[in-house]
Amino acid sequence: MTQSLVVIATIIILTNLYYFFANKYYRQSYFSTALFFKLFFVLIGVTLGFTILYYALSIQETILVYEGHSGEAADQSFSELLYFSGTTLLSVGYGDIVPVGSARFFALIQAAIGLLLPTAYFLKALGHNSNH
Repeated sequence: MTQSLVVIATIIILTNLYYFFANKYYRQSYFSTALFFKLFFVLIGVTLGFTILYYALSIQETILVYEGHSGEAADQSFSELLYFSGTTLLSVGYGDIVPVGSARFFALIQAAIGLLLPTAYFLKALGHNSNH
């Protein structure tokens, strides 16, 4: 089951990233509603994909702990993992929950995607505008 979830999560993440970077043109000026919604839904898809990945990892080991002196294991529920995934993608985390073990690597990848996707959005929007 864990391998299936990892495969599903990977497919969701890669599909959304491919969809975002697919070469499509939009007829809007500086602000493209279509490009904005594309970015919005890609961010949701990547967040859900990483949530599923974290869920798969949490089946075998504790992957989140509460920050502080206790190091107590955080709730590994889907909603808590979704919260962690969202804060990691959108703000590089708040620090109230920290990843441990194998989740640390994936949190770094997710944080990088969260920083690079909006940057790519703006570059794509500006590049498209300069072509007209």
